[in-house]
Amino acid sequence: MIRVVDASVLIKAYVPETGSEAAARFFAAMDGGEVEALAPDLIYSESGNILWKKVRRGELTAGEAREISAAILGLPLRVEPGHVLLPLALDLALSCGVTVYDALYLALACVHETTFVTADRKLVLALEATDFRRHVQDLE
Repeated sequence: MIRVVDASVLIKAYVPETGSEAAARFFAAMDGGEVEALAPDLIYSESGNILWKKVRRGELTAGEAREISAAILGLPLRVEPGHVLLPLALDLALSCGVTVYDALYLALACVHETTFVTADRKLVLALEATDFRRHVQDLE
């Protein structure tokens, strides 16, 4: 089974917080070969930014953030270039009222006719009223 995964899910796999258990299950399924995870290349920048914010807020040390960053880079993600997805992502962002960043993940899910797994509840709710709701799944 192929699933698109976003940075919110990656971070929850490494930082204990709400949704961490569900993220751990997702990655266990990936490790077991049950799930192949896809992501736009934006996932690395977004993950790094989330880690930076957590260090700034005192939720992680710089060393912990570096360790998590290295672990994320070692994940067997199938990463696709965002620039190829940009035209579709922009159209999706404009029609669904979401950011282009979020729409890149949605575009990838649409192209591969699969589901985009996210821990971003606001995004899930924003897409519930659209024709694209079948392409998004709340991590929980």
